[in-house]
Amino acid sequence: MKYVGLTNDPQARKQFHGNPVDWWQIDFSSEKEARTWKKTMAEKPEYVDGPDDGGWKFGYTYTIVITTRQQ
Repeated sequence: MKYVGLTNDPQARKQFHGNPVDWWQIDFSSEKEARTWKKTMAEKPEYVDGPDDGGWKFGYTYTIVITTRQQ
């Protein structure tokens, strides 16, 4: 299972989630573009949507493992 989220501070979010080894991120130029991307990703069966930190400039994904935090 993979987690998908949005943030304005990807380094802080990556650290918060336990520095996942397969961290992947993308940057956006508009909030609408970011929210559409997240919604599309979260609709895929292998992804889980989670709470954001209030940002939208970067989208990110990583594989959920026992040592990662998803909040």
